[in-house]
Amino acid sequence: MIKVVRGNPTPEELAAALAVVQARAAARGAAARDAGEARPEWSAPARRLAAGRVPAPTT
Repeated sequence: MIKVVRGNPTPEELAAALAVVQARAAARGAAARDAGEARPEWSAPARRLAAGRVPAPTT
């Protein structure tokens, strides 16, 4: 969660700040993959499918 504690940013300023945060997070994830770090098992999407816990559609 990101919270503005001072000032009143415009929607464009807020979008630019969030784009920087997202780009840094993506670069950090790419660096971890390049370094050969394994992805934690709990975050693997296939884990949910393998356990048969597929969400049922609501009507």
